[in-house]
Amino acid sequence: MNTALTATYALTVLLLIATPGPVVALIVNTAAASGSRKALFTAVGTNWASLVLIGAAAWIIMTSAAIDKAWLNGMSLLGCLFIGYIAVGTLREALQAPVEVAPSTVPAGRGGLVQGFMVGISNPKDIIFFISFFPQFIQITESFGKSMVVLSLLWIAIDFAVLSLYIFAIGKIASQRSSRLISLASGVALLLIAIVGLGYNLRELAA
Repeated sequence: MNTALTATYALTVLLLIATPGPVVALIVNTAAASGSRKALFTAVGTNWASLVLIGAAAWIIMTSAAIDKAWLNGMSLLGCLFIGYIAVGTLREALQAPVEVAPSTVPAGRGGLVQGFMVGISNPKDIIFFISFFPQFIQITESFGKSMVVLSLLWIAIDFAVLSLYIFAIGKIASQRSSRLISLASGVALLLIAIVGLGYNLRELAA
């Protein structure tokens, strides 16, 4: 195994995943509103989505299959609408929640395995990213199949570790008041991501 190339890949993935996006916003909101346990299930859901997208990318790389750009844009548009739906629900719950409530009345909040998967899979254009990204590191072993397995496992391990750190950090700082503020902030972030994504994909479809 090419250790230097593997280390470069791991560092690159770490920086990519740590950068806030819709998955991080959902994880942070879930950890603040529903606790660490549900946030961890949400992280597992996003990991599951990553595996599906990586698998699709690996198949395309191996078969040199063509990708319908219009289909990708259409699916991405639906993904943005789903993220926007989550954002609106998150903001509504945060705005309606009292500043201080008894522990027994804390709402269940959003997130969970299925919602984590749906947000993770909501942008099928990630397949394009994986198609362009993985070939740069495919020489970490002599076998294409083995390299893809190693790259995929490293991605999932780093992804889950980074998201777990976000969950741990939120668990340490969250109070009822700060949880409401975190939910508002993550809801706004998700809404902005959805709006920007909608604008981009509508422009691409119209082109």
